[in-house]
Amino acid sequence: MAELEKMRLFVAVSLPHDVLDAVNEAAASLRSKLTNARWTTKESQHLTMKFLGWTPSDRLAEVAHICSMVAASRHVATISLTDLGAFPSRKRVRVLWMGVDDPTGLLTELASDLDGAFESLGFQAEGRAYTPHLTLARFKLPVPLKSGFPELAAPPHAPISVKSFELYRSHLSPKGARYEVMESFPLGSPR
Repeated sequence: MAELEKMRLFVAVSLPHDVLDAVNEAAASLRSKLTNARWTTKESQHLTMKFLGWTPSDRLAEVAHICSMVAASRHVATISLTDLGAFPSRKRVRVLWMGVDDPTGLLTELASDLDGAFESLGFQAEGRAYTPHLTLARFKLPVPLKSGFPELAAPPHAPISVKSFELYRSHLSPKGARYEVMESFPLGSPR
């Protein structure tokens, strides 16, 4: 019997290209200052809500069904990007990110809904509170920023309308991950 293909999956909101262009232009000044960071490319930037990990291909239909049900239960809302933040903290930075202002709580609610729905299918629940963010850079080990935490104003941009989220597949290689959108799920519209 042939072994089923496994896919590394996650659920995220894609941002418009012009927003990502503005973010990366604003972050350009930091790239030369934080040379020990691994900077994310525009193609790999999104707002992750749920990481599923390695998933057998025969579970793809039930994963899509959960995504569809969660998307149908929520309505379009607007978000905007804010200032810089870091995990695990601003004093010891492992991940540098741009924050998200989510006034209606849409992203947090979607992340919670997805977490609960996928836990019922045996996927591990997230153990920490969800913080919506756009990853800009990663450091191999948490580093203290000797010159203090950097400042970066949010790029001037109109609020972003979140109308859907996507199921992504991550293709790993020595050059880094490449992300493929498997399916998009419009908010507020059951299938």
